[in-house]
Amino acid sequence: MSARVHPTALGLLGGYAADRLLGDPRRYHPVAGFGRLASRLEQGLYADDRLRGLGYTVLLAGGAAALGTPVRRLPSPALRAGVTALATWIVLGGRSLEAEADTVERLLAAADLPAARRRLTHLVGRDTSMLDGTEVARAVVESVAENSSDAVVAPLLWGALAGVPGLLGYRAANTLDAMVGHRGPRYERFGWASARLDDALNLPAARLAGLLTAVLAPRRVRDVVRIWRRDAAAHPSPNAGVVEAAFAGALGLRLGGTNVYGERVEHRPALGDGPAPEACDIARARRLARRLGVASALVCAGAVMGASAGVAALPVRSRARGVMRLTRP
Repeated sequence: MSARVHPTALGLLGGYAADRLLGDPRRYHPVAGFGRLASRLEQGLYADDRLRGLGYTVLLAGGAAALGTPVRRLPSPALRAGVTALATWIVLGGRSLEAEADTVERLLAAADLPAARRRLTHLVGRDTSMLDGTEVARAVVESVAENSSDAVVAPLLWGALAGVPGLLGYRAANTLDAMVGHRGPRYERFGWASARLDDALNLPAARLAGLLTAVLAPRRVRDVVRIWRRDAAAHPSPNAGVVEAAFAGALGLRLGGTNVYGERVEHRPALGDGPAPEACDIARARRLARRLGVASALVCAGAVMGASAGVAALPVRSRARGVMRLTRP
């Protein structure tokens, strides 16, 4: 198997398949355990200080990545592939994202707006209590777009680049950003490092997600690229703006608008030229996200295989050049 399929590539594909078939573990989810550990550690380390927050981030994200380093020394390629598949399944969230979006869609279709608003809180951090049906649908489509990059494309990419340490380190950084990286008086300084690390790790993944979205919408590829270039930079997030703009172009919708986060109000510019999303557009966004996940898994596994083949070929080429130099008159 090691000569044909790289263990990391096989593990990424196996873990992606497990997420699609099984979703998140229902009990004893390791990410939930990590969150509890991070909360306890925050109680002891917290200070309204960037340096203290940096230490907190390095300790937790670096520690998570370090947990994956022994996998490289496992003697069996099959065992390395199995551990990689397990780690990939743990850190991915595509199936759960799709299930939550589907639940909100069904509540909207049943005209149960209060229940849809409550369920939407599983997907977004904004205040949902006063949203109408169109705004609920917009929030779902935006969440599906952003989290398809954060919870699927990014972990697969970092798994391809750095194996199990990349998978675990990325998910730790992403979890810390969700916990302490948001704006507010308590985390403005302490959460700064977590937020910046998450932005940096998602920078390449969001661009890969945008490119793949364009490829997956061949009839609207020009709209995807045009709206990405025109609108993405106006979004407050350097990464979410890319993916949301790409989805807006691919789906022919207009995203963006006013979001309320407690006492903070964000007036986000429009992304795209189409109509505002309706409940029926949630299913279209879910299908696009599913195709994006499949494409990302194949691209990342293929990149691992290509890099492995290139490295394996290097000694042969070097020897061939050496022979040519020795025999050249």
